Amino acid sequence: MSLAQRKRELVSNELTDAALQLLARKGFDGVTIDEIAAAAGVSKRTFFRYFASKEDVVVQFLAEVGTGIRAELAGRPAEEPPSVALGHAVSASVAACAGHSERALRVVRLILGTPALLARFLERQAHWRGELAEELADRLGLDRATDLYPHMAAGMALTAFDTVLQRWSDSDGTEDPAALSDRAFAIIAPALDAAGRASAG
Repeated sequence: MSLAQRKRELVSNELTDAALQLLARKGFDGVTIDEIAAAAGVSKRTFFRYFASKEDVVVQFLAEVGTGIRAELAGRPAEEPPSVALGHAVSASVAACAGHSERALRVVRLILGTPALLARFLERQAHWRGELAEELADRLGLDRATDLYPHMAAGMALTAFDTVLQRWSDSDGTEDPAALSDRAFAIIAPALDAAGRASAG
C-alpha cells in the first residue's frame, strides 16, 4: 500500500469512527455531516472527497462485504456444489466483517435499525445479487439472462447473509457469525444443490 493509500485509509477510518460514535450517541437523524467532519478533524469538503452522504459513511463498512463474497466465490474449486461454494464465500466474508467485532456490531445495528440506512444497504445488496448471479452462471455454464437459477441462488445466499447479521445483532454479538452462517446454509443447501443440478443438467 502506497503512502497516499495509507493516508486515504486513515482519513476514511477516522471519519467512520467519528460518525459511529456520534450516531451511537445522538441517533442517525441527530447527527450532521458538519459534526462528523469536525469530530474527525477534517473539513466538510474533505468529507465529500471520501463519502457522498452521511448514509455512505455507515454503509461503506459493509459495502466491501459484497465484493468479498463474489471474490471468495470466484476462488472456490469448480467441482464444489453451489451450497458449499456459496457457504464458504458468505462465511469468509461474514468472518472478516466480524473480525472488527465492536465496530462491525455497531454498524450492523445502525443499519438494521435505521430505515434510511437499511434502504441503502438493500440497494447495495441488489447490486451484489447481480454480481453473484453472474459468477454462479459462469461456474455452472448457465445463461444468466434466461436461467432462473443464478438469480434465485444468489438471492438465497444473501437472505442467509441477512439472517446471520440479524441474529448476530440480536444476540448482542454473543453468537458466533461463522456458526450461524453454517447453520443457515445447512438449511438451504438441499434446495441450492438440487436446483443447481437440474439447471446444469
